[in-house]
Amino acid sequence: MSEPWGPDGLKARVDDALLRFVAEEADRLAEIDPLLGPVAAQLEAAVADGKRLRSAFCYWGWRAVGQPDSDAAVRAAAAMELVHAAAVVHDDLIDDSPLRHGRPTTHRALRAAVRGRPHADAAARSLAMLVGDLLMALAGELFATSGLPAAYLSRARPLWAVMARELVAGECLEILRTGSDPDTTASLKVIRYKTAKYTVEQPLLIGGALAGAGAGLREGFRAYGLPLGEAFQLRDDLLGLFGDPGVTGKANADDVHGQRPTALLAETWRLAGADERERLRSLLGRRDLGEEGLRAVRELMLGLGAPAGIEDMIRARVTEALDALHELDVPSHATDALTALADSAALRLS
Repeated sequence: MSEPWGPDGLKARVDDALLRFVAEEADRLAEIDPLLGPVAAQLEAAVADGKRLRSAFCYWGWRAVGQPDSDAAVRAAAAMELVHAAAVVHDDLIDDSPLRHGRPTTHRALRAAVRGRPHADAAARSLAMLVGDLLMALAGELFATSGLPAAYLSRARPLWAVMARELVAGECLEILRTGSDPDTTASLKVIRYKTAKYTVEQPLLIGGALAGAGAGLREGFRAYGLPLGEAFQLRDDLLGLFGDPGVTGKANADDVHGQRPTALLAETWRLAGADERERLRSLLGRRDLGEEGLRAVRELMLGLGAPAGIEDMIRARVTEALDALHELDVPSHATDALTALADSAALRLS
């Protein structure tokens, strides 16, 4: 598509608004004291990459109501990427993940800024926590200064509190359930609140609220957004263990090392017999697992058919989302864009 709201054109516009805004804020931070230079650099690194799916869902929530293309709407949608960046920095910190987009995560990168100092690792983690906090604050600032009328912004502002509450709830549930016996229902609840809602449903609803969406359309957005968001995270679970790190930019062993409550692990546990569960217990949570141990986890999962079951869950949720989308009375260009976004979200390689 050659239109400025086509996938490539929209991503370029979001990148332009987002990267310029964050660069200006990073410069302001670094001006306070030269010591803040590495922290400011991590602000920019946190938003340097990404597919910009959340901003796309927000933008098309706006357009689906019948609103025209607008640079101000693109800028407001770009704020969703700062919410995501904040969530990623905090999530990587909580999980002690080493890589993101093939580069050291924020808390790992900031070790260089405090090297040789007392409690350097804790200091780097503290700096990363503050980077995540600042990114979330900047999300609100970019949204508020997007250029959309104040009356439009006021319609969407209450949804920000809902988005933050649900995101924090999901992260907390993951922490509280980590290490417990895997349970598919519980894992799907973590997925729903930690990722699905803020990835698709809430950006769509915020875009729709900005545009003045009615109750019926909002319900349609939920019916499309929630299953698609779950499909997105289910795909992420598969890629986390079976994907190519050179493509995903993340370490394969993270979920196994952390014994996280993923649906993939829960389905494996559900299908496993007593001997297979004992084998899983011996492998999960080990930092010294190595490639051989990781291969053993993969082989056990494949032998039980757990990855195929997750693929079935993904397909069912994408079908549910698209069925809901095609029931909506929205402009055809919005339907086409949201159909393409469903593929981008659920059928990706990274």
